[in-house]
Amino acid sequence: MTGAERIAKERERQITEEKWTPEHDDEHDDGELALVAALFATPELLYKPEFDYVNQFTFRDPWPQAWDERWDKRPVEDMGNELLGNASLPIDERIRQLEKAGALCAAEIDRLLRLKEKS
Repeated sequence: MTGAERIAKERERQITEEKWTPEHDDEHDDGELALVAALFATPELLYKPEFDYVNQFTFRDPWPQAWDERWDKRPVEDMGNELLGNASLPIDERIRQLEKAGALCAAEIDRLLRLKEKS
């Protein structure tokens, strides 16, 4: 299968298996679908440690806070506490992340097209 075919298949899976309907997608009106797509697509982490005088070093995590472990499928270190960049994944898992990213981009495009039709 080509990349475009894989993305279309993943989007269909999201709709049929996960039940992420257009109505569900429309609830994510702050760009979360695009943000999560970027987080899946990037080979590196999209955030760096920030210095906080009270807590010392902290991370500003761009992942939407409302998206709990059911949706947060980012790779983590074996100890479960350090987020890794996607580039560290085996090729098959990296392809899977990119399929999800593409499908989420398609969902965001569809959401915006529906919004445009309403206006």
